[in-house]
Amino acid sequence: MTDAAALGRQGETLAANYLEEQGYRVLERNYRFEGSEVDIVCFKPDSRYELGGEIVFVEVKTRSDTGFGHPEEAVDEQKQRHIIKASRAYLYESKLERSPCRFDVIGIVVSDSSAPVIEHFEHAFWAP
Repeated sequence: MTDAAALGRQGETLAANYLEEQGYRVLERNYRFEGSEVDIVCFKPDSRYELGGEIVFVEVKTRSDTGFGHPEEAVDEQKQRHIIKASRAYLYESKLERSPCRFDVIGIVVSDSSAPVIEHFEHAFWAP
């Protein structure tokens, strides 16, 4: 495994743990469909919805520093299209097409000298 892949896996684990601490229930990690992927699929309880919550598709970006920008800035339109494609497949396969859902991004900066910095951007983008 490359250093970048190991850093990515570390970030996804940190993000999943963070989400669970915030009351989310992780349903799936690294869901893939036809070359597209969603890092984390989770459920956020919320009494405002008929289902009792919403499905949240989370893209995790992890960096060792911000020298090339903040991690969340890497979630460009092309990446969003891939996430949306995989999310639609997930909803279809799970028979949850009518469920409320949203797209979040978690940016993580992992440094050897300090604790990881986790930023959670709810409703980071929308599906057309």
